[in-house]
Amino acid sequence: MTAHIEEVNDGNFAKIVLGATGPILVDFWARWCGPCRALAPVVEAVAEQYAGSAQVVKLNVDDNPSVVEKFRIAAIPTLIVFENGEERDRIIGAASQEVIARRLAAHVGNAVN
Repeated sequence: MTAHIEEVNDGNFAKIVLGATGPILVDFWARWCGPCRALAPVVEAVAEQYAGSAQVVKLNVDDNPSVVEKFRIAAIPTLIVFENGEERDRIIGAASQEVIARRLAAHVGNAVN
């Protein structure tokens, strides 16, 4: 079963991401970005691993310039962990499921296997 990863945008980012009370991982990506496409199944696996503990969403950088500018996204893929409306961690570039899960676990409160 594949986890559903919601697409967020300039219009709903504040409500969905900054308004979330728990940890939320945002995948900043673009259609033309090879490393972003390669990272997609890894992000899906992390979403499944943390289902019920953390939310995972995606934001297309080409379609959402306001959020990209606000959070100074200069390279993709970029993953940012937000918690209670604040940026808590940032991973720039492709990373393994283990690395992403470990970084997210620090904000969930316990490791999920």
